[in-house]
Amino acid sequence: MTGWAEFLIAGLIFMASHAVPANPRIKGRIVAVMGQRGWVWGFSLLSTGLLFWVIFAAGRAPFVELWPQAGWPRWLLNIAMPLAVVLGTFGVAAPNPFAFEGRAEGFDPDHPGIAGVVRQPLLWALILWSGAHLIANGDLAHVILFGVFFAFSLMGMRAMEARKRRLWGEAEWARLSGRTSDWPFQALITGRWQPRQGPSLLRLSLAVVLWAAIFHLHAPVIGFSPLP
Repeated sequence: MTGWAEFLIAGLIFMASHAVPANPRIKGRIVAVMGQRGWVWGFSLLSTGLLFWVIFAAGRAPFVELWPQAGWPRWLLNIAMPLAVVLGTFGVAAPNPFAFEGRAEGFDPDHPGIAGVVRQPLLWALILWSGAHLIANGDLAHVILFGVFFAFSLMGMRAMEARKRRLWGEAEWARLSGRTSDWPFQALITGRWQPRQGPSLLRLSLAVVLWAAIFHLHAPVIGFSPLP
């Protein structure tokens, strides 16, 4: 199985897997068996594995150039990717009832943590990752790949927030989201959120290690150097 067929199948399986968090009944059964933490980490590992499959399948698809690669988008990638890695690292399994990768336990609306930076950190990480790579890659397979991820992340964010509003009601939504950010750093800039302590050094260290690994392994694993 090569070419466009593998790329199509990998993409469809990845998208189908992400219908599970949107189905409360199926997700509830899985959480009942694995626990909330097991669900978050299990789904994160599954998503990561499927994501790598889609990326490798796009690289094996026939090359059809839509626009030539330039040097300046590499600078954009090297600015966007550290922020994307930090958002993803701080988002997974953090106290954040707004995001599917977060957990409701331990969330304090007066001290919202990562939700004070942005309510959907993992989806914003995907937006930064896919948007920067969409600009940098001009062949058809990668334009489809990163374009779909970009649109999927935006639509997923809107759907997730709309579902939470319906589930909680406007009053509870307002109470929980009062010091959080729709856009990154919005609550901090407007003064609605004033953090009393710095970020977790453990998560920050993990983000640095992950970014360094992605940066140095990009050429041998993906086949392209991230350097401008």
